[in-house]
Amino acid sequence: MKVAVVMGSISDMPVMQDAIDILKEFGVETHVDIVSAHRTPEKLVDFSNNAHKNGINVIIAGAGGAAHLPGMVASMSPLPVIGVPVKSSNSIDGWDSVLSILQMPGGVPVATVALNGAKNAGLLAVQILASQNTELLQKMIDYKLGLKEAVLKAAEGLK
Repeated sequence: MKVAVVMGSISDMPVMQDAIDILKEFGVETHVDIVSAHRTPEKLVDFSNNAHKNGINVIIAGAGGAAHLPGMVASMSPLPVIGVPVKSSNSIDGWDSVLSILQMPGGVPVATVALNGAKNAGLLAVQILASQNTELLQKMIDYKLGLKEAVLKAAEGLK
């Protein structure tokens, strides 16, 4: 099982690294690339049309500013696409990116996580894969149990 993590610019990498890290933590193979909707449209079309033929199961696409990458990928790929809005230097507090990814027309869904929420994008990709993989499902169950234990330990420390 393989997840592609694509971004519109190398400047998105510090945010998108969180998705890559969580996927590696779960042992999920990743393909990482820069695919700009505006500067490399031919590469965007090729990637989107062929990701499923290249062994990709889920796509995480991060973009800032106009943030067209996730929606354009979703318009051409039959795979689930998770959009990560990135607060970039040319962004309007990130709201432009959030709304560009969130407000997709009917028929072209993009699951959207929080602004700079690449970690959750990685976790959602794992959950999608885990629905068909019992080993990955158990890892997700253990991960969530670890979250619970961390909260209970912190609460106990307050007493």
